[in-house]
Amino acid sequence: MARWRNQTTGTDFILLGLFHHIHVPKLLFTFIFLVFLMALFGNIVMMILICLDVRLHTPMYFLLSQLSFMDLLYISTFVPKIAMDFLSGRNTISFIDCGIQLFLFMTLVGAECLLLAVMAYDRYVAICHPLHYSVLMRPAVYGFMIIGTWLGALLNALIHVIYTLNLPYCASREIHHFFCEIPALLKLVCADTSLYESGLFFSGVVFLLIPISAIMVSYGKILSTVLGLGSNLGMKKALATCSSHMIVVVLFYGTAIMKYFLPKAYHTVEQDEVVSVFYTILTPMLNPLIYSLRNKEVAGALKKVLGR
Repeated sequence: MARWRNQTTGTDFILLGLFHHIHVPKLLFTFIFLVFLMALFGNIVMMILICLDVRLHTPMYFLLSQLSFMDLLYISTFVPKIAMDFLSGRNTISFIDCGIQLFLFMTLVGAECLLLAVMAYDRYVAICHPLHYSVLMRPAVYGFMIIGTWLGALLNALIHVIYTLNLPYCASREIHHFFCEIPALLKLVCADTSLYESGLFFSGVVFLLIPISAIMVSYGKILSTVLGLGSNLGMKKALATCSSHMIVVVLFYGTAIMKYFLPKAYHTVEQDEVVSVFYTILTPMLNPLIYSLRNKEVAGALKKVLGR
């Protein structure tokens, strides 16, 4: 803690942000803020509908409510700060605030990575083992899974944030990014970080590669099962479910994997910022649309609430 207090007495970090190399910053800011409002509205509506309609009190919708809650916190970690910096003309962030933002980001992105894998497993059990669904996805089981995603993400975030904030930083405090993220912070460190980057790579494997592999296997099993049944209606329903979910998976995991696993020589700072927008700002807005609001049960619940 003493180290943290010493750091706060120095110069604040400067977030160069999304707008310093953009010719039409007002247009980009308007777009980001509209996406933020859509994400707030979509995710809040989803949580309210799932809470109010007893027909949605199932494991699948409980997981969707968790996703909406995570996305609500997730996008709120970045956009309000972006808005304040843009409107005030100040783009500094204190050492403590940077640590808080980094901790929230690491926790929420880790939890969502694991949650999307749990959601894929839920659909796999529902379609491939429907007779065992009530046992394999009983409240104790999916409750344990949710607790596991949060605890795993919290522990991972705590380790990385404490280590990163205790690294020696150089005189330059300019972060070439719109929020505090570990790869951007490591560029300001006056020490060899190769060993730590190996640890960061390992976390990426646990929270990115393993979950996306589990998701691909789950959806592969689903398609195999549906094709084996020979039901056109079932096939269409399964394909609709899998295709919409895979859009989110590709956007969220795909862009994160590009950022954390591609060699640095293959992407510039500007490209990193654009890629980060996908998994920090766009995905929380798209999730309620792709996962939920297209769903007939959710649409029915919305009509029921509006009709009261």
